Amino acid sequence: MNTPAPAQNHRDRITLTGLGAVGYHGVFEKERRSGQPFFVDLVLYADLRPAGTTDDLTRTVHYAEVAEMVREIIIGTRFQLIEALAEEIARALVASFPAVAELEVTVHKPKAPIDVTFSDVAVSIHRRRGHYEAGADG
Repeated sequence: MNTPAPAQNHRDRITLTGLGAVGYHGVFEKERRSGQPFFVDLVLYADLRPAGTTDDLTRTVHYAEVAEMVREIIIGTRFQLIEALAEEIARALVASFPAVAELEVTVHKPKAPIDVTFSDVAVSIHRRRGHYEAGADG
């Protein structure tokens, strides 16, 4: 598979919203034991021209594979912080999908243990491929 050039103007993007699974992330032991729903929104920046001009799935980011990978990370890892979960999702997607030049990851934790009424807690990160290739710490 040819690797498309990184998106220079960041106008091309693939968006996935509301990818959900039950995960066992949290600071409190009850959260890690009982689990709770987590939802992830993604914006993947890539040059979509090769796929758009050839109608070839191998020239883009296969979003069904992205969705499955995110679900597996939510289910199969354990973190105290949703910041760490977001970082792992970003790292894994950049490592697995060469066409992704940049991405935004938002992790929602709507059942966070907060004693006041709220509808959602979310953390959003924005990473570039170079962040991981250079081994940067953020």
